[in-house]
Amino acid sequence: QVQLVESGGGSVKAGGSLRLSCVSAEYPLRRNCMGWFRQAPTKEREGVAAICGDDGLSTYTDSVKGRFTISRDNAKNILYLQMDSLKPEDTAKYYCAASRWLMSPSLRLTDFNFWGKGTQVTVSS
Repeated sequence: QVQLVESGGGSVKAGGSLRLSCVSAEYPLRRNCMGWFRQAPTKEREGVAAICGDDGLSTYTDSVKGRFTISRDNAKNILYLQMDSLKPEDTAKYYCAASRWLMSPSLRLTDFNFWGKGTQVTVSS
């Protein structure tokens, strides 16, 4: 059973920044496609960003382009999501996910096998 553990969530004012982290003791993040997803109350879970391969090819949903950055620390086996210029509409629970079969970045939930339990991000105006 793969365990993914997110951290770094919190409450910030609009315009602020947070950095989310996702760690796994046994899953080699660098060798697999990884993604960040979020789910706001009463809304469906949506893909935010994903990263694949040694070259770190990534993709983002339109609403976060230019504000969020997904990255990995391969030595520490940690996945990050740097979130800048946060907006109230970014408020959601953020989840880390891993895929065993993806070869290129995807934001589709069904492409990912393993999920963390999430970390809450709240942005106030």
